[in-house]
Amino acid sequence: MKLLIVVDMQNDFIDGALGTPEAVAIVPAVAEKIAEYRQNGDTVIFTRDTHFDNYMSTQEGANLPVPHCIKDTDGWNISPALDVDDSEIIDKPSFGSLELAEFVCEMNSDVGGFEGIELIGLCTDICVISNAMILKATLPEVKITVDASCCAGVTPESHTNALSAMKMCQISVI
Repeated sequence: MKLLIVVDMQNDFIDGALGTPEAVAIVPAVAEKIAEYRQNGDTVIFTRDTHFDNYMSTQEGANLPVPHCIKDTDGWNISPALDVDDSEIIDKPSFGSLELAEFVCEMNSDVGGFEGIELIGLCTDICVISNAMILKATLPEVKITVDASCCAGVTPESHTNALSAMKMCQISVI
């Protein structure tokens, strides 16, 4: 069994407060990848960047002073173009999620070991790389893959840099 983790495909990162043309462009490929995993009987889970009304007074808010993904706003929602039915959604307050890693470890045990874990989503250079690295450190013998065509970074350059960094840490990039 394989696991697909769809990272932060939320309205604010696609075409909202922190949206980019590159993020908009990957939505159809992400939807196709989700459908492919489901057709194969594999598991799909989502992460959702989750902030609150006090965002601007947090360390992240001081460094990135753009309110985004505030819980229960439209920007916080996962794109309606993506099928989240019957999928676990992990809300995460920061870039990388230890809760996600713990959840995936439990699932890995329950299924007798994943054949592989693939990550796709936004942003390559922040949340995708953070979670890929945490998962690689947590499950060093499980193949971790990132599909570059289903990811977008803050800039095209930072997307490319993040992919290079992940390759150096033995995360497969396709």
